[in-house]
Amino acid sequence: MNKSNNNLTLISFTALWFGAAVSIAEILTGGLLAPLGFKNGMIAIIIGHIIGTSILVTGGIIGTETRLPSIMSTGISFGKYGAYVFSVLNIFQLLGWTAVMIISGARSVNEITKALWSYNNIYLWSVIIGGLICMWIFFGNTGVKKLNLIAVVLLFILTILLSVVVFKNSELFRSSGGGTLSFGSAVELNVIMPLSWLPLIADYTRFAKRKGDAVIGSFLGYFTGSTWMYTIGLGAAIATGNSDPGAMMLSANLGFTALGIVILSTVTTTFLDANSAGVTFLNIFPKLNERKAALAMGALGTLIAVIVPIEQYQNFLYAIGSVFAPLFAILLTEYFILKENRKLQEGLLINWGAAVVWVIGVIMYYQFIKLDFVLGVTVPVMVITGLLYCLSWRWTGSWKLSEKQQNC
Repeated sequence: MNKSNNNLTLISFTALWFGAAVSIAEILTGGLLAPLGFKNGMIAIIIGHIIGTSILVTGGIIGTETRLPSIMSTGISFGKYGAYVFSVLNIFQLLGWTAVMIISGARSVNEITKALWSYNNIYLWSVIIGGLICMWIFFGNTGVKKLNLIAVVLLFILTILLSVVVFKNSELFRSSGGGTLSFGSAVELNVIMPLSWLPLIADYTRFAKRKGDAVIGSFLGYFTGSTWMYTIGLGAAIATGNSDPGAMMLSANLGFTALGIVILSTVTTTFLDANSAGVTFLNIFPKLNERKAALAMGALGTLIAVIVPIEQYQNFLYAIGSVFAPLFAILLTEYFILKENRKLQEGLLINWGAAVVWVIGVIMYYQFIKLDFVLGVTVPVMVITGLLYCLSWRWTGSWKLSEKQQNC
């Protein structure tokens, strides 16, 4: 890789991940915690984000040290074919996120335009937001660094405005939303959100000027932005029963300003999903142009948003956790604990031992959801999966298919 591309600094990463965290999805997910009440909800938010963001930046370190995109780095543990399988799964989850974010943003914008001008067209707003995301991708790495510094200032203003709208109601500190939710489930909903970025983070930390910049900037940016958004969603759901950002800004009489704020927050987050879907696609078809692949993913995500208006994504979050928690538990164990393989192994097609442990981890995730651990599901699944891999890697060391064996 050309070292001149390694130019992202502490400020760049802080701005990038703060912009990623300021999203409608984060606010709406925070609203799901309302049954706990404000105090317990905040405890769940802080605990869950400390755990989830710490795991996230650990994955980013691999990208900085190896200069490999996130999913390509899974080949260290799983081999070439394993990385292909996870590339396909990652493309599906990223396209899903792109569609979810576009349709969520379009619905919020549509609520605003209905209130301001009695104009109702969700599909048009989906196409407009998708088009802006593709424009964001087109500017590339250098353009993103400059644009995010501007966008993050505007998004910081958004967080202030939404906070004023929500916290002027003192009743939220004494009441709770309807429904039931266990503390463990609440923590898991906080852990999964940063975990969903784990298959993407190295796509950006591989361009870090210094490792410390990537770690500190990514943690500060995402932790600050995401906990703030969850808190706003939690407070809004308790105080008003509605955590939709468009409704909040209309109640604050922001009018036309609300339109731009919602669109901007959606674009800065969803750009990362669509762009990384393109980066992952190159893991399967490396001869393609990265920017063109990302633009194609942005267009496809927009099409999915128009045709299949996805909105209920709690189960989608759990599906992401079940796949990627055990996957990265194995990779992180291989890279930081065993330290036997810290780069792609030439000729390794698939490590069946790692694949078996991963399948066990996926099954374990869905079983552990029923047990309702106080710290959620991700932590025990990743710890046990990592231990299983530590105990089995020597025993299953011969369970590897290489190009040499395949040609025999």
